Amino acid sequence: MTVSFPPVEEQLAIIRRGVEKIVPEEELAKKLQHSRDTGTPLRVKYGIDPTGIDVHLGHTVPLRKIRQFQELGHQAVIIIGNYTAMVGDPSGRDEARSKRLTEEQVEANARDYLAQVGKVVDMDRAEVHRNGDWFGSMAFADVLGLCGRVTVAQLLTRDDFAKRYKEEKPIFLHECLYPVMQAWDSVEIKSDIELGGTEQLYSFMLARDLQAQEGLNQQIGLMSPILVGLDGVKRMGKSLGNYIGISEPPYEMMKKFMQLPDDVMKMYFELLTDLPLADVDQVLAGHPQEAKFQLAQTVIDQYHEAGAGTEAAARWKAEIRGGGLPGDIPEVELSASELQDGGLPAYLLLTKLGLQSSNGEARRLIKQGGGKLGEDKTVIGDANDVIPVTDNMLVWAGKKKYCRVKLT
Repeated sequence: MTVSFPPVEEQLAIIRRGVEKIVPEEELAKKLQHSRDTGTPLRVKYGIDPTGIDVHLGHTVPLRKIRQFQELGHQAVIIIGNYTAMVGDPSGRDEARSKRLTEEQVEANARDYLAQVGKVVDMDRAEVHRNGDWFGSMAFADVLGLCGRVTVAQLLTRDDFAKRYKEEKPIFLHECLYPVMQAWDSVEIKSDIELGGTEQLYSFMLARDLQAQEGLNQQIGLMSPILVGLDGVKRMGKSLGNYIGISEPPYEMMKKFMQLPDDVMKMYFELLTDLPLADVDQVLAGHPQEAKFQLAQTVIDQYHEAGAGTEAAARWKAEIRGGGLPGDIPEVELSASELQDGGLPAYLLLTKLGLQSSNGEARRLIKQGGGKLGEDKTVIGDANDVIPVTDNMLVWAGKKKYCRVKLT
């Protein structure tokens, strides 16, 4: 099928936004021009190892780039690494992953992943391949032949392997196959461009070598910066608890956005929205809280129905900034038999309700004025004050932890 593409400079301006490195960059314009001259879409590869099922905003950075390529007329090719997932990606790891996933677990995760990826990528216009389709049919002799194309010295140029080797930590043989398998995926689907993070550079370049050996056009690596999480320091990840999931309810997403450090907002605007960068600078020149509202509303509306971000912002303003009551106050059961003459010391009330994890934390919170009671948020004066406990009473531990007592 012949496709009409926008001018190369117009494509480059869109593609380069939010990209940290293009290797080799001088080939990108040539590929785009050849694609435009022949009316042939470029094949843009993105590989996903379905080791979990929660897609967060960090994952959407390369996925949004795929969608941009689709809108420019190119072909998205998504690789579900059902075989590489059973090996485990060693990128950035100081040690081997101890638990390997089964085929059943990987396939279940893959189905959930694709459903979430469909919120970003136009799946009706995307190719989806599982790399088990080719690795599963390889004989052992084929595997040996593939391994014979890569030297141990080449593998040890990877930062993660080099670090572990220097520290005398184990590097298992199956881990060394991972970058080779990822590179071979590019041969199988004849990719022109591969998307990923900067830690994938080795695999991207290895793919170019293997493609050249097979007489194919060599791919270009487009590497995006790593999106930092809510702490503003470490990469976004569920294991670190610093992530925003795209399937989370809009209000939960809004609450997390409002926790962002001010200095990471430019990165978020650039990588997660299409707002022109000149407009981003203008937004950031204003009040940081208003900038976060605009950022959150823009992103939330991408993954939920239109207006969901506006509603979430209005609710946050009413409940958090305006001091109104939250709309989702949980009930926590408390047995009347635990009360002492119908009440409890304030610090003990907070811990029994699960609002603080220890008596010491509860005491410190109350001392700082964070312990409050009732809809008018009356401040608890002393941690040892005995609080009369009644059914349906509202107890606060700071702004974000609260519950109603359900006496049983």
